[in-house]
Amino acid sequence: MDGDFRTEFVRDPASMKHHPALVLNADYRPLSYYPLSLWSWQDAVKAAYLERVDIVAEYDQTVSSPSTEIRIPSVIVLRDYVKPQIRVAFTRFNLFLRDEFSCQYCGSKGDLTFDHVVPRAAGGVTSWENVVAACSRCNLRKGAKSLRRAAMSLRKPPRMPGAEELRNLGRKFPPNHLHESWLDFLYWDVELEA
Repeated sequence: MDGDFRTEFVRDPASMKHHPALVLNADYRPLSYYPLSLWSWQDAVKAAYLERVDIVAEYDQTVSSPSTEIRIPSVIVLRDYVKPQIRVAFTRFNLFLRDEFSCQYCGSKGDLTFDHVVPRAAGGVTSWENVVAACSRCNLRKGAKSLRRAAMSLRKPPRMPGAEELRNLGRKFPPNHLHESWLDFLYWDVELEA
């Protein structure tokens, strides 16, 4: 019985919600802003024990083993620099992030799908330059018609974003929970108010 409980506890995805650690690259910048680079407290403690990370900030809570007690890390920094990706993967998530989670026809947020600007029926390809985020209503209205025939226009032309551009866009969408120990590391390059 105890073994079953331990297995469920360790593999429980909800454990990420309790005391996650913000992961910073060796340059003290988050590996990603959206989604925010977080590790479970268990992974953070293991990485610290293996000397792969340094602990920068801690929660007030502790965890114990038979021989030691440590405070749970809230911010960790990698000892080795991880080079950020240059190429941006063409995924639904990255497409929505590029378009700031809003319909590129009407600007509404929520209930998003994606739309081929030049319809596939007319030879349009699935690429950064031809696909945009669209709400269901606008997607149905446009259908397999051209923009001109549908009497619709785009808010901005679709294009392939750069990796740094996506990282910066991700900063506009903070997660629901931001621990106070993370704040100095999330927006450190933003000009401070006087």
